Amino acid sequence: MRTFGLVGFPLAQSFSQKYFTNKFKEENIDARFLNFEMENINELPEVLSHHPYIAGFSVTIPHKEAILDYLNDIDSSAKAIGATNAVKVTWHNKKPYLKGYNTDLIGFSASIEPLLKANHKKALILGTGGAAKAVAQAFKLMGIACKYVSRSPQSNDDLSYQDIDKSIINEYHVLVNCTPLGMFPNVNACPDLPYELLGSSHLLYDLTYNPEVTLFMKKGLDQGAQVKNGLDMLHLQAEAAWEIWNE
Repeated sequence: MRTFGLVGFPLAQSFSQKYFTNKFKEENIDARFLNFEMENINELPEVLSHHPYIAGFSVTIPHKEAILDYLNDIDSSAKAIGATNAVKVTWHNKKPYLKGYNTDLIGFSASIEPLLKANHKKALILGTGGAAKAVAQAFKLMGIACKYVSRSPQSNDDLSYQDIDKSIINEYHVLVNCTPLGMFPNVNACPDLPYELLGSSHLLYDLTYNPEVTLFMKKGLDQGAQVKNGLDMLHLQAEAAWEIWNE
């Protein structure tokens, strides 16, 4: 049976396994999807050695960047981003050949573009992980200027949460949460922002999809902002991964 999977930690609330299991059943596809929960990416070679029939796997937090060291090849888009969330596996003489791709870029772009308005020229990206890098690349391709926001800025161009004041909020009308803050079960958490300064000109996009309305989104709604969760992005990137695995 063709086997696909998800690599990450933790995976208890994972979307992918349920999504692909339902897809295989509904479309009468003879395949299965397994969760490969690993706290450290160095467990990957052993997992592959025990499953010498895997055709592809998705990669989620916290391994989207660390996985690069285990790839034999990487797609140009994923290379530009510096993170991979989909890996195609081909086998040669019982040895796996891994090629990495980034479908977060595809999913995010397609899901946010219909929401963008004329004033959405600049964006704040909350977080600096692999997903945040895919979002930044998407904005670059769309011609939207962006800055990373984190607790510990990694460069002089990045902002800390303490830097976010009225002038920043008035200049950057798109805010994307790429952190796990607010994800189930920690539903009472959200990025530390001056939400009271937001207005109807702002768009808040949360990559989290559980809960459906995160505290980050709710605080935006309370100020009249437009909001969007990450469920559509997940569907789109999952289908993009499926296409890659079956090329």
